[in-house]
Amino acid sequence: MPEALAFATIPELGRCLRSREVTAVALAELFLDRLTRLGPDYHSVVLVTREVALQQARRADQELSESRDRGPLHGVPFGVKDLLATKGIATSWGAAPLKEQMIDDDATIIVRLREAGAVLCAKLAMVELAGGFGYRQANASFTGPGLNPWDKSCWSGGSSSGSGSAVGAGLVPFAIGSETLGSIMTPAGYCGVAGLRPTYGRVSRHGAMTLSWTMDKLGPLCRTAEDCGLVLNAIAGPDPVDTTSVESSWTVEQAAHDRRFRFGILSLDGNRIQQEVLTNYKDSLNVLRSLGTVERVELPDFPYSVVASTIISAEMSAAFETFISSGDVWELSAPEDRWGAFSNLVIPAKDYINALRIRTKIQHALDRLFVNYDALVTPTLSTEAGPITQRFSEWSQGFVCSELSAAANLSGLPAITVPNGFGTRGLPTGLEFTGRAFDENVLLSAARAYQSVTDWHKKHPPVT
Repeated sequence: MPEALAFATIPELGRCLRSREVTAVALAELFLDRLTRLGPDYHSVVLVTREVALQQARRADQELSESRDRGPLHGVPFGVKDLLATKGIATSWGAAPLKEQMIDDDATIIVRLREAGAVLCAKLAMVELAGGFGYRQANASFTGPGLNPWDKSCWSGGSSSGSGSAVGAGLVPFAIGSETLGSIMTPAGYCGVAGLRPTYGRVSRHGAMTLSWTMDKLGPLCRTAEDCGLVLNAIAGPDPVDTTSVESSWTVEQAAHDRRFRFGILSLDGNRIQQEVLTNYKDSLNVLRSLGTVERVELPDFPYSVVASTIISAEMSAAFETFISSGDVWELSAPEDRWGAFSNLVIPAKDYINALRIRTKIQHALDRLFVNYDALVTPTLSTEAGPITQRFSEWSQGFVCSELSAAANLSGLPAITVPNGFGTRGLPTGLEFTGRAFDENVLLSAARAYQSVTDWHKKHPPVT
């Protein structure tokens, strides 16, 4: 099997499968080998699901040979963040005391990917309990700190750390992550891959660990924006067992080549962004000007981060009250996670209610803003990935791009990040497009247009 297939896109793998250049079983074996052999090097894998993968791959080969084609993902391997329930396979939520946790059901997203013919190869590592207990350094999982495929002395990002590093290192063609306040955008940006955060409710969360009932989202990390659209096409849609899922279905659209986009950009403080990140961002804006208009805008004035953190903390304390009070919390890996959740148990109800009231005002204000723009464009992160030996505060130096991430997550808005260059240490930087609720196709079109005239997404680390 050529190693180049490890970094192939979903359409490229699909062409190989349908032309019989490779079988689904051989493709699964390639990625199972890489997950087993290289996965530990990045602390990215909790469990390799070899028997399941080979069974599903054999079925894919049989169906494709009979011209029963389930679509673009048929026969394509993937991995999932280990907060998605898989019947008969442990689901740890990244937490040491839950290593053997068995949930007697499949998450809806697992069912939908299986129905699309995709091949489950691994449960992937994550920051324990999706980072909701206040972790402040990379070593916050029983699998160890997520390591960046471009430099294993640096962090892969959280909380979908294993999903980011596994796709970045060519261990799987795509993976599923989750985001409450940056957990898809961060590992995708740091690892130099594409990551899509769908609109809240676009993808069913049935069978997924709950951190925040009103802010959790599930989405793909992939090679390209096009791949993200293909995966979202398979997993999106209403789900009767998830009352927060929206009733409308969704279908990915192909980009119109002659479309002109309306991009909004925020005023950024150059002293709060790493210089190489800012340089790559400015270069990207020059590219975007060839694809449409670029206009400076201002976010409405709201306490986005405070409101978001209040809601997450209050909902997390309700979701994990038993876990905290039982004493299981003291078995977590990161010291600050063992005690960080206790203060959340005493958040006054009035603070939570006021945060919900302010969120409604924020949602209306942002929706009015997005009437005039296809996307707001920002650097995905304010710095390159930092070293795993330091606490976040030591290497981030308080750098913050903007309040847009908190605002968008709080409002349930979609976003996509794609790679847009490298810093002086050879680590990837990213470009993020944030859009109006339920406008995933617009964002995907913009990101695909950017990638059609750049080649950053074709770079991959020298994984050995």
